[in-house]
Amino acid sequence: MKIFKKSLSHELINSAVAAFLILIGIVIAQRAANLIRLASKGILPNDAIVTMLGFSLVKFLPMILSLAIFLAVLMTLTRWHRDSEMAIWFSSGLGLNKWINPILVFALPVIAIILILSLWVMPWATQQVENYRIQLKSRDELSTISPGVFKESNDGERVYYIESYDELGNVVKNIFVQSKQNQKTGVIVASEGSRKREENGDNFLVLEKGRRYESKPNSAEVSTTEFERYAIRVETKEVVRKPNSENAKPTKELSLTSSVDMAELQWRIAIPISTLILVLLAIPLSFVDPRAGRSLNMIFAILIYIVYNNFLSICEAWIAQGRLNSSIGMWPVHIFFLFLTAYLFYRRNYLLPIIPRFVSIFFDLFKRKEKNYLTP
Repeated sequence: MKIFKKSLSHELINSAVAAFLILIGIVIAQRAANLIRLASKGILPNDAIVTMLGFSLVKFLPMILSLAIFLAVLMTLTRWHRDSEMAIWFSSGLGLNKWINPILVFALPVIAIILILSLWVMPWATQQVENYRIQLKSRDELSTISPGVFKESNDGERVYYIESYDELGNVVKNIFVQSKQNQKTGVIVASEGSRKREENGDNFLVLEKGRRYESKPNSAEVSTTEFERYAIRVETKEVVRKPNSENAKPTKELSLTSSVDMAELQWRIAIPISTLILVLLAIPLSFVDPRAGRSLNMIFAILIYIVYNNFLSICEAWIAQGRLNSSIGMWPVHIFFLFLTAYLFYRRNYLLPIIPRFVSIFFDLFKRKEKNYLTP
């Protein structure tokens, strides 16, 4: 029995770590591609990519852990079925119900971590993302300029282009600024420039050693002015702070009288509960029918995971809209999948006692053939 538990826990941990790293890689690749696309369009500053990616990763961490341990149990037991290790354990007197205790010993600490992340860390990460977005929107127009990208000012009166920054980001190289003032179009070109902040809080872009070209619409006249220093006032955008969304509210601040807050609270509680049920469900789902192929049960399990989470999302929306009583909440979904787990356990327990008989018959036939082969 000790060998059984040690072997199972060792492989579960290895499978969980592998699944977790793969899922983390998928999430990072997907989120990073989206953030880089926004940065390439000038919507998001380059220096904000890593911060936004980190907060997004923390935000999705409960769902990643939930899927990781579900896949770990499923992949481990599926391999044991496929390699006939499960049949050996069954033939030694270990029924399917004996697997519940060691798997719960492995899963419960992770579920406790998911509970903490879901109730406290996930709202905090969501709040940090919203605060950071507000900070980005309130930054002046120069702060959002990416090297090599044309950027329009907030009022639409200027277009900036900066070729590069220095190592500290304080000095800009090869600057192009187009502006419209008094029905005249001006173009300023300078070799370098720097930012300057006055005591009253005004921000300026100070250009050095450049030229200013000014022309009137529908006119061929162009005036050229060379300068040693030229200052452009940079507008700062004021952003009105909106109230925190229910996703960003701390759990203790969620109102029990608000249907939207109750929907959010039940969603946070549903993540660890669904993880516990899915881990138990993975035990009977891991059974491999050789005639059906090796990947069929894996596809079926992933489909169940998707359906489970979609039903929870639908219930959350209905609770927020007032179409479903918050006292009922998401419990019908949990109860349904709990009954499905119990049914699959019953069905597997009914069929699996036949396996040791086939194993003993197989070994008897093998021994008879070996005796016949050795007999002269």
